[in-house]
Parts: sequence; structure tokens; C-alpha cells
Amino acid sequence: MENTKQVDHLSPVSAKLSAFISNTTWEQVPKHIRHEIKRSVLNYFAVGLAGCNDPTLDRAVRTYARFSAGHAATLVGRPERLDMLNAAALNAMSANVYDYDDTHIPTIIHPTSPVAPALLALSETQPLSGKDFMLAFLLGVEAQCRIGLAISPFHYNRGWHITSTCGVFGSAMAIGKTLNLTPTQLSWALGSAACQAGGLVESLGTMSKSISVGNAARNGILAALLAQDNFDGPDRPLEGANGFLQVFGDAPDFDAVTRGLGEQWEISNVAYKPYPCGVVLNPVLDACLALSARIEPRRLDTIEAIELTGHPLLRQRTDRPNIKTGRESQVSAQHAAPVALLRGNAGLVAFSDQAVSDPKLRALGALLNFNDDEAYSIDSAKVLLRFPDQSTEHEYVEMARGSLQRPLTDDELETKLHDLCRYGRSGCDAAPLIQAVWNMENTEDMGRLAKLAGAPG
Repeated sequence: MENTKQVDHLSPVSAKLSAFISNTTWEQVPKHIRHEIKRSVLNYFAVGLAGCNDPTLDRAVRTYARFSAGHAATLVGRPERLDMLNAAALNAMSANVYDYDDTHIPTIIHPTSPVAPALLALSETQPLSGKDFMLAFLLGVEAQCRIGLAISPFHYNRGWHITSTCGVFGSAMAIGKTLNLTPTQLSWALGSAACQAGGLVESLGTMSKSISVGNAARNGILAALLAQDNFDGPDRPLEGANGFLQVFGDAPDFDAVTRGLGEQWEISNVAYKPYPCGVVLNPVLDACLALSARIEPRRLDTIEAIELTGHPLLRQRTDRPNIKTGRESQVSAQHAAPVALLRGNAGLVAFSDQAVSDPKLRALGALLNFNDDEAYSIDSAKVLLRFPDQSTEHEYVEMARGSLQRPLTDDELETKLHDLCRYGRSGCDAAPLIQAVWNMENTEDMGRLAKLAGAPG
């Protein structure tokens, strides 16, 4: 215990992070980072519009609306308007419901879902310029990703849903920045956020996963608003002997939170998904789609075995046979590989309840085996198919599409938004929304941009 206290004394993590959030200015943000912020927000609207009419959202909106304190904020892709806190929660759920949102590769946090909805909801209740929005967004992403780095990989492996548990800090710091909180108040907000952190990996594949992602956005706003009213908290909410990092982590790396602040931006380690599934499945889908394109359909119908070789995390995260729902299929190699092979598709329709019920896909998924290989990165995989005549076909993907080394282009992100907007059936016009995001830096009223994402009428 004495050693822990000594580490606490030498590592004023909360104070340093709070001072950084408070003192950072727009002028300190490099040009390429400013562009990446816009890409993140563009991707947010794409995935939010995709999930806006999912049954999860329909049911959540009905319940949350019963307790709404007003109608100030837009729900992405929907006609309803709710109060700021509930709108932020529901818009975070919408962005994350299909697991199509962005991914901070080192931690597997989906950083935009908790932060963008919080800021967009706030922008409809008080004036917020594009530059102020972008700076606050960047700092919120930075805070949650660095906190996640300090407790990875133990935290996720222990069963905590890291997007939810760390996302609340991102929301709190983003909102705190727009409210011009002092470093002390920001530290208090970290404390209130830490007391509301939660989310379990066990909930993945179910509607309940969305609750904690929504709470991350909502509770972060609440933490910042309380701090604005001098609602205090512990001096060391992150690094204290019973603070977030030591309770939720195992031998946390305190320096990961503050090392290189302002020099190394974690948004540079964020990737955007080409497929609506767990990120470790991306190289598998790339390989299966390539095999599907070059092998005759009649021959694909005779596959005797599928062998997946990849990083051990591929098996650990996606070895899920006998799934029953589309949501479960998003983290199931036994579904992802067959659907890409036999249908040549890996979009949202491929991961639907209807696709999961296809007996042909189920039968092929039962023939799948994993080979763990530590030499593979999480962005690489090999898919080998065996046929009755003893012949084989294989495809090796060294770096998956959508990875940091092969990122989606700006044009591909625009296409993603157009496609997912149509899929979500909101009636929202994607073109002016896209233009507004690219021009975000010059707007004086982000509330107008938020309204562009609502359903017409």
C-alpha cells in the first residue's frame, strides 16, 4: 500500500490532464489533426444514421422520452426531439448499435460515439462555433483514449466494455472544455465521471450494450455541468489509491495518460470500419470477399473446411458458433466468413437477423476452425478453403482495409455516409450534411449542423 501511495504522489495524472484540457487552444492543433476531426464526425453521422431506426432505438426512445425534460435537442435520423441529456444518450446508442463506429486501435475504444453526441446536444442549447466544437471533440477523444491506454489490455480482457467505461471521461472533458471549466473543475468532473463509469463485455450482442454507451455520453455531460456548479470530487480521481485507474486496471501505466500530451494525438490512431463488425474480423472479410470474387459459386458450395489463421485475439473475440441474432453475428467469425464467401457481401444486410437464419450459412460456419499465430497483427489474417478433391484456395491479407495503414479515404467515408443514410431510412439528405461537416471549421453555429441530421418534416 505504501508503494501505491508513493506512485500516486509522483503521478499527478488527473491534475496534468485537467490542465492540458483547460490550456490547449485551437492554434495548437495541427492542420492534419483538424482534418481528422472532420473525418471522425463524418463517420459518426454515417453510423448514427444507420442505426437510428433499429428496434433498439425505437424501444429506447419510447422509454427515455417519458422522462425528457424538454425538446431542445435533435435525435439523429428521427423526428423526435428530447432534452440534452437524453438526446445525447440516444444518439450515442444509435452510433454504436451496429458496431460500425470508429476504433482507437491500441485500446479498441470507439471514441466518437460518446463524445460527438454530447457536443451536438449541447450545441442546440447554447452557442457553439465549429472551431470550439472541434477543439472540445479532439480533447475529449484524447482524454478517453489515453485513460484507456493506461489500463489496457487488462481492462477489456477482465470484462469491462472499454468504450463505455472510458467514454464517460471523453464526454466530460469535451463538455467541460466548452464550458471553460478551470483545471480544478475539470478534475472534479473526472471524479464524477469515474463514479458513473460502467459497461460489461457480457452485454455485447444484446440491446443492453447500448445502455452503457448512451450513459457514457449522458453522464459525461452531467459530470461537467455539476463541476460547473462547483460540485467537487477527489483530488486524484484517476490515479488515487482507490481511483479509476487502480480499481479498473491491473498495474496501470499512469504515464500513458500524460506522456507526450499535445505532441502525440491519439485521434491519429483511430480507424474507420469498412464493415459493421468487430475490427478483428476486417482482414477475414477482406480475404473472404476476394475468394468469393474469384471462385465459381458452384465450387464454393462444395467447401469442406474453412481455416482461419490470425492473431489469437481473432479467436478470442469472434469464436461464436450457434448465434441467433444479427447483433451477435457482428462478432462471429462463424457467420462473417460464410456470408462473405457465399453472398459476396459484408454490409449491414449481411449481418442481419435474416442472414443469421440462413441454414446454408449456418452449415458452412460449422466447418470453420481457428489457427492462432502470435506473428500476425490484428489487421492481418489468412483464410484457407478445403474442397472434396483435396485442393485448396487461400487468401492472405497483410493489412486490412480500414486499418491505420490502409485507411478509408475521404471519398470512401462520404460513400459510407450516403449508403448508411439510405439504409437507416431516415429520409435525411446526406449531401448538405457532408458539406456542412467539411465546412465545420468556419461555422458559428454547430446547432444548425446538428439539425441537418434530423429526420425531415
